[in-house]
Amino acid sequence: MPKDNSSDPDGAQRFEGRGIREVKSAARTVQVLELLAARRHQPARLRDLSDALDAPRSSVYALLKTLVDYGWVRTDATGTFYSIGIQALLAGTTYLDVDPVLRIVQPQINELSTRLNETIHYGRLEGTDIVYLATHESTQHVRPFSRVGRRLPAFSTAMGKALLAELVTDEPSLEAHLPAVLAPLTPRTIVDRTALRHDLDEVRARGYAVDDEENVVGIFCLAFALDFGGTPTDAISCSVPVERHSDGREAEILEALRRTKLTIERMAPVAAPAANAWA
Repeated sequence: MPKDNSSDPDGAQRFEGRGIREVKSAARTVQVLELLAARRHQPARLRDLSDALDAPRSSVYALLKTLVDYGWVRTDATGTFYSIGIQALLAGTTYLDVDPVLRIVQPQINELSTRLNETIHYGRLEGTDIVYLATHESTQHVRPFSRVGRRLPAFSTAMGKALLAELVTDEPSLEAHLPAVLAPLTPRTIVDRTALRHDLDEVRARGYAVDDEENVVGIFCLAFALDFGGTPTDAISCSVPVERHSDGREAEILEALRRTKLTIERMAPVAAPAANAWA
């Protein structure tokens, strides 16, 4: 985030080295929405948001009132607690509706999930996280919190590692997609950077990634990056409870995932994944 420059008469800040001015009110609006989204089921008080933004309560309150009026934020009957509003959902579903790759991927992962009777995911690398854009659940197991829009650290997930492996030869790009601290999600999460790079080297060599209870205890996951030309940003994965995992089952899943990957890549717009379409 650029340094604050309150003396700017336009209420804007200049992006370092780019000559483009950031509108402070717009940036703060995005920050409020991101803070509320990150809290999920825990509504925030005005004081919580003011402290998190290091901003005067009066200005944060005025911003919240505007967002409530426009449906981006909702408040309880007392006007004390704030959370994400329905307009955010409508904007999010529009993103999914217009994504050219998702329209191709969704029926493919639905068919694959039904055939294997395992949970299949489709996700996209966004910053240091994988964002889940589509999921089809197995009838045998419902993965905890497996939902569209969920964000998970890329370094701890099979989809994330499949995509990070494409960046191991580009240190700055790889570091840009890793948090400053690799915090463990389970006892098996790889939190040492050297060990992670070694794991990503192996992913790149064999062509697919493995999450062996690194993200959720009891879940084994396999993933492939989707290659649409350029650096991959999207991936598909299959999650399997460890009690159903075996070498034979893994080989069957890998072959099915690989075929689905190739089908999606053939059908997708040439060199135009949704992640890059608006770049």
